[in-house]
Amino acid sequence: MNLDFTAIIPSIPYILKGIGVTLQITIGATIIGFIVGILLALCKIGKITALRWFADIYTSIFRGTPLVLQLMIIYYAVPQLLDIQIDPVPTAIIAFGLNSSAYISEIIRAGINAVDKGQQEAAMALGVPYRKMMKDIIIPQALKNILPSLMNEFITLNKESAVVTVISALDIMRRAYIVGGATYRYLEPLLVAGLIYYIMTLVLTFLGKRIEKGMRKSD
Repeated sequence: MNLDFTAIIPSIPYILKGIGVTLQITIGATIIGFIVGILLALCKIGKITALRWFADIYTSIFRGTPLVLQLMIIYYAVPQLLDIQIDPVPTAIIAFGLNSSAYISEIIRAGINAVDKGQQEAAMALGVPYRKMMKDIIIPQALKNILPSLMNEFITLNKESAVVTVISALDIMRRAYIVGGATYRYLEPLLVAGLIYYIMTLVLTFLGKRIEKGMRKSD
């Protein structure tokens, strides 16, 4: 095999700097996805027909079209329509956040529906307002049940963030590609990038299990 990592060793710190960009995109998108996802889930289980339709259409669009298409529309089409310029990282956070919210909303909706209906009926019988009931009783219990699914979505988002290379965001993958172009050796930096993603996935999986274990102990 014609592998020679000596040529790219000096560039490994440059590739590693992409971890910060990748985490920035992943964490930012997760926050947006979680907030919007909760709102969408509440719309889906609510009694207002227009909001249910909106949430269902939103989810259908973002789950039914490629993520890279959504990313490129925000990066290229929005500046064209609004005559503004968006940097790659904020674009990625917005695109990934909106996309992730469609999946998270379904996870949260399923978690809310899995909570014993008797608790909701009891809260309503005691005169607890709907908003307070959802915030203090239903959603906290649902989150405990769906934590593994949410962590899986977070890990998936971390790996899928590699597609931001198409808009030249300097994440791990983009930096590996740049190193490959500079050294005329693409396989070695791509293998390094793959190892970084793999280690990040292992760490996030471990943290997810620790958080889940801690929440179970708090029951």
